[in-house]
Amino acid sequence: MRLMVYLPAYNEEKKIYSTLEGIRQVLQDYEDLVLLIVDDGSTDGTVSKALSAGAEVVSHHTNLGVGRVFQTAVQEALEREVDVLVSIDADGQFNPEQIPALIDPILDQGMAMVTGNRFENGRPVSMPAIKYLGNQIVAWLVSSMSGIKLRDVSCGFRAYSREALLHLNLFGDFTYTHESILALANHKLPFIEIPVDVQYFPERQSRVAGSVTRYGIKISKIIFRVLVDNKALRVFGVFSSIFTTIGFLLIAFLFGHYILNGNFTPYKSVGFAGLGFIIVGLFILLFALIADLINRLRINQERIMIMQKRDFYEKSKSDRS
Repeated sequence: MRLMVYLPAYNEEKKIYSTLEGIRQVLQDYEDLVLLIVDDGSTDGTVSKALSAGAEVVSHHTNLGVGRVFQTAVQEALEREVDVLVSIDADGQFNPEQIPALIDPILDQGMAMVTGNRFENGRPVSMPAIKYLGNQIVAWLVSSMSGIKLRDVSCGFRAYSREALLHLNLFGDFTYTHESILALANHKLPFIEIPVDVQYFPERQSRVAGSVTRYGIKISKIIFRVLVDNKALRVFGVFSSIFTTIGFLLIAFLFGHYILNGNFTPYKSVGFAGLGFIIVGLFILLFALIADLINRLRINQERIMIMQKRDFYEKSKSDRS
């Protein structure tokens, strides 16, 4: 089995060497091991420290975001014919000794992905309460959309099978954790979460969630796009029903008043409001139908893309042989 452990890194010179040494010590029995650093435009000694620890480095010239870093890692894993890809942070907050626990369900149970759950025992020590609350809200939203109960959808400590990597066609620059869960759920690939340890450093600001407002806005954009891509008819159909129901109730009230009093005064504006609600509801329904049609086309395109990627990497493998 070829195993790749990748670490996203941006200005991590203080911790990256010790983190890599810890990973190598835990995985010393794996003969075909690749340690990969995806450097996201670091301006310190991250790259030199990683190279001195024996890791391979792929660098972005500028800081592109965690989502793009993950896409680079996936591309590298597929090109190198990796069987399992593990992602772990470079700052040492996760315990490398738990990497085998992430890998085993893929090898023994055929899981496509195994993701860490930092919240098995509630809020971790030193994790800000507002960040913990935000994680719980996002976990509830992603669980609702995927139909799978999950407690932690933002953890970057994960393992992916090759099959999972072939099915991931992601576009987000800011993050990838939520989008990858929804993508695998949409393709009906099995995955689980397992408890993992995490250590937060109070003096360190999160690269992804450093600003709660910025994090909330960007995550909302990702979730909205995923909703449009996967659940448009269901979600926006509900909004359409709400608007049209309110509109018909307002108009029913107006005509009820007319039947009882013989005129529309003083509730003519209620009728116009009701008509406005109905029109908005119909526009939302039209939008949902168009989005659902586009989603069907997208699903077909993704199936074709997966087959093409599978053929491409198999051909590349045979050419190298």
